[in-house]
Amino acid sequence: MLEIILQFLTASILLTLSPGPDIIYVLVTGLSRGVKQGLLLSFGLVLGILVHTSLVAFGISALITASDTLFLIVKLAGALYLLYLAFKIYQEPTSIDLKSKQPKKPTENYMKQGFLMNVLNPKVTLFFMAFFPQFLWDKTGDTVFQFYILGFIFMLQAFIIFGVIAVFAHKFYNLIQNYSKSALIFKYLQILTFVSIAIYIIFSHDY
Repeated sequence: MLEIILQFLTASILLTLSPGPDIIYVLVTGLSRGVKQGLLLSFGLVLGILVHTSLVAFGISALITASDTLFLIVKLAGALYLLYLAFKIYQEPTSIDLKSKQPKKPTENYMKQGFLMNVLNPKVTLFFMAFFPQFLWDKTGDTVFQFYILGFIFMLQAFIIFGVIAVFAHKFYNLIQNYSKSALIFKYLQILTFVSIAIYIIFSHDY
């Protein structure tokens, strides 16, 4: 059991570190918004993992993937939500001092954004359906319990990695924040990130 869990942890860390929508989102948020916002976003993302784990553990994910229409609806909902976030950022004023006490949206919004972004990406569920069963250590035992153990391990390592990325990303921002066009650059970097992830969700192949 321990050997299988260590193998799962190693694979999970490598997967989390690989370039993808979540890690890019955390990086950009840490750069442009701050450590606290990056950590809240990371927490929201890993809460979404709990939902996908539950769907896989109880077999509900099979119903989603069996229906092309339902799968498409969930996928489009996720993409539209990201495009909505890009539009909201576009509406924000650009000529702001990111170091000042500027009005900010409630920090809990970052956790909600991370959660919804993860939950509304059905490709995460598809991936978990293919990935998690390979690491069940007792396929004749309580598989639901085993799925949740794997899910919590994945959540923990993902939050640690995302958190470290958010911290170091903002440290990098502190080095260049005096650059006159930094606010403009980071604003459009966020917009580009959201639009790119939306396009990825819509057009990437299923697992």
